[in-house]
Amino acid sequence: MSWLSKALNAVTGDLAGEVFGLVKAYLPPSMSEQDQAKLQVTLKQLQDKKELQTQEAETQALQEFNQRIRDLEGTAADLKTIPVLGPLVIFLRGCQRPLWGYLTMYLDVMWFSSWELSQQQQTAMIAINLLVLPFLFGERALKNLEPLLVRLFGKTSRD
Repeated sequence: MSWLSKALNAVTGDLAGEVFGLVKAYLPPSMSEQDQAKLQVTLKQLQDKKELQTQEAETQALQEFNQRIRDLEGTAADLKTIPVLGPLVIFLRGCQRPLWGYLTMYLDVMWFSSWELSQQQQTAMIAINLLVLPFLFGERALKNLEPLLVRLFGKTSRD
């Protein structure tokens, strides 16, 4: 569920139930339970229809955004049309993640084995690791390391 859907659900919530509760006060007392149930079903169908329209609008907006990115930045297919340079750029773009990973691993090995770094350099190494490693291994890895990081570096901003 995207942030837009979450925001709309927070605003609308159980709209059909709320509307029915409000309308029930104005219904004639002679309205049968069956008619009230029909009205509640109709309101629920209206809510479902509005949610579907919202999801369709969200999907359309996401597709337009992705198309705008493709138009502005181009695609790998666009690069293939450029002789020599195009395939080189595609290759380098594909190598970026492994190169950063191996470079960071090399820097860490040197840091822990033979380098004598100043406090500022160590802080820079920690920053490099916090930038590169979550990118390589994902947010879940960083979440798993959060307790260790909190113990090493102090309280979080949520405290």
